Amino acid sequence: MRAIWKGAVSFGLVNVPIRLYSATENHDVQFRQVHREDGGRIKYQRICSIDGEVVSYDDIAKGYETEDGEMVVLTDEDFKDLPASSSKEISVEKFVPAEQIDPMLYDKSYYLEPDKASTKPYILLRDALEKENRVAVVTVSIRTRMTMAVLRVHEGVILMQTMLWPDEIRKPDFATLDDEAKATKQELAMADLLIEQLAGDYRPDDYEDDYAAALQSLVKAKVEGGEVQITPESKDESGEVVDLLAALKKSVDKAKASRGESTSDTAKPAARKATAKKTASKSTAKKAAKKAS
Repeated sequence: MRAIWKGAVSFGLVNVPIRLYSATENHDVQFRQVHREDGGRIKYQRICSIDGEVVSYDDIAKGYETEDGEMVVLTDEDFKDLPASSSKEISVEKFVPAEQIDPMLYDKSYYLEPDKASTKPYILLRDALEKENRVAVVTVSIRTRMTMAVLRVHEGVILMQTMLWPDEIRKPDFATLDDEAKATKQELAMADLLIEQLAGDYRPDDYEDDYAAALQSLVKAKVEGGEVQITPESKDESGEVVDLLAALKKSVDKAKASRGESTSDTAKPAARKATAKKTASKSTAKKAAKKAS
């Protein structure tokens, strides 16, 4: 694994230098949109919805759309005024009972690895959390934005899980559950019996992503059966150069036209006339020289 962030956990006067690693990874099978006929990848352009022009990355800004459909364009200067932090400190705010944190609040998970010199305070924090059955509520700045997170122990390693803000959790509002209907004693007894029959311990290895496994087998069978398309070298590279040159030429002509200067299109006929006139002059001079001799 590669560390994605370096910093330190601080609680009281104790400071524990750590490295941060993503604790999860996505194993979903990834597809690409391709041309059915030749397997070529589909590419998209950034088109302005108003003037229909292709927009370069340099001309793209962040916009916030209001409820009225109006667009507020934000500049880099605007973002400089927002509260941001580049601190490399994971600051412990308080230690709370683990059961007080609703699992719905958990977002992304990261492993914390200590530096060699900070192994002892790391172990101290880990063992204290396990002994007291508590989690540490912390603040941390990731990508300049401060967020809440918790530290807890997972398989002997301190795990940091970032948290959603309370207003990011939707409240369930289902009218059908407001009815007065309740389960009868007999129904509850049958449900209890069913739960008892299916009771057991959770073992992760008992479950498998059968869809991903079947899909990978399908792809493997097609490869081994020769059902693959050899995609020729993409023409997009040369095409992009041509398009870029055309765009540059169009921009130059547009700038010249705005200044009242002749563009390359209007200059071509004039250039041809000048060339023809020059050729005719040379031909006349040659004839005159030949006649004089």
